[in-house]
Amino acid sequence: MTTATMVATTVMTEPLRGTRVPARVRIMAWLLGLMALCLATVVLVVAERLESGVDDRANRAMEQEARAFATFAQQAKDPITGRRIDAPGQLLNAHLGMQFPDAGEVHLGMIVTDRLHASRQGEPPYEILDDRSLLQGIVETPGAYGEDATPAGPFRWAKVPAVTRDGGSHGWFVTGYFMDGLHAESHSTITVLTLVSAVGLVVAAAIAWLVAGAILAPVRTVRLAAARITEEDLTQRIPVHGRDDIAALSEQFNAMLDRLEQAFTAQREFIDDASHELRTPITIVRGHLEVMGDDPAERAEVVRLCTDELDRMSRIVEDLLLLARAQRPDFLRPQQVPVAELTVDIDAKVRALGDRAWRLESVAEGEAWLDPQRVTQAVVQLAQNAVQHTTPGDEIRLGSSLRNGSVALWITDRGSGISPGELTRIFDRFVRGTNGRADQGGAGLGLAIVKAIAEAHRGVVHVMSEPGLGTTVGVELPSTVEEAR
Repeated sequence: MTTATMVATTVMTEPLRGTRVPARVRIMAWLLGLMALCLATVVLVVAERLESGVDDRANRAMEQEARAFATFAQQAKDPITGRRIDAPGQLLNAHLGMQFPDAGEVHLGMIVTDRLHASRQGEPPYEILDDRSLLQGIVETPGAYGEDATPAGPFRWAKVPAVTRDGGSHGWFVTGYFMDGLHAESHSTITVLTLVSAVGLVVAAAIAWLVAGAILAPVRTVRLAAARITEEDLTQRIPVHGRDDIAALSEQFNAMLDRLEQAFTAQREFIDDASHELRTPITIVRGHLEVMGDDPAERAEVVRLCTDELDRMSRIVEDLLLLARAQRPDFLRPQQVPVAELTVDIDAKVRALGDRAWRLESVAEGEAWLDPQRVTQAVVQLAQNAVQHTTPGDEIRLGSSLRNGSVALWITDRGSGISPGELTRIFDRFVRGTNGRADQGGAGLGLAIVKAIAEAHRGVVHVMSEPGLGTTVGVELPSTVEEAR
């Protein structure tokens, strides 16, 4: 087994990689994944901000209540007698009587004697006065702030000693919050936000499915069009809508189909033309070989006839190959060329084609962007046709001009001319004019080659003729790179 065979086998047997998940599902999954990540980040950030906000509000509220009690203790008076309050119990009761706690907020006044006495202000979710161990723990805790667990959730508190103006202190003012109650609203907000995000994901899934379908619709159209294309039918094209990337993809696909159709058309034309034109010389050669006798003179004549037919076949094949290559991008090798120098060179070459009165009637000054060899080939072919349609001594003129972004080269003869009915078809393959000389020969591919060279330059071929008065045939080509594209 050769190396090439081994490589080919490896390529063919290598398993296909990738996933079987449709592109539409993958697009939707990516969109939903990104949206879910964004929504989850939003929910987490909002939850963190709400929770920390609740904690901050509770802490600030407790600090404010503690400062308010300390200020009240220094300035407190009995609202009935107007006298200063000196007893901690009286101080606590007076302050509690002026408080209106919020939901979940509790104010406690605790007097420490032989046992702990407490009173409260507020409607807590848990009767804190019945929890003597909790109250005792608050009193005995060294710090001014703390948090204890209760059946109703965490209870965060702050305490201030009930200090009167005489410095006596046998009680504590305690303010606090049942944090679960404060967090209930933020939890509700987070729950609603989570539900809304879930609904948003469902809606986004439906929208993503539709959007992915809309995005992939042109791709699916390209795929279906490619599936319908066969060697026998290359006419399928994709409609182009808009000016986005999908439209550009459709245009590129259509351009690819145009190139394929041109390639297959050129291939068919080459096969059809070759089979049509080569059949006759092959038949002639075979016929002469089959009837060839032993006479040396007869053999020599048959060899001469066969050689002529083989030469004609060779010319036909070369012309057909040239026409086939005209469809390829490397058919031309353009460069900046002085038109005057090119015209003079062509004039020198065509004078060897026949005994005619050659005239150089016009020479353009300037440069043009073209392939000098192909242009020379085209103009020489036009001159050869002129020679075939004239007689020795007849005038044939060559000229060139350069203006308005185009360069023109032409051949004018005083021959028999072309009938109006033939003007539209003389550039087709294997078409021979009826007004030429009987010995002009050729396969009828010359003008087809001229047309192919002109079109490869993005140019055109012009012809003007009147029967009996002569013919002018020329090529008009773009003279600049920009015009040639």
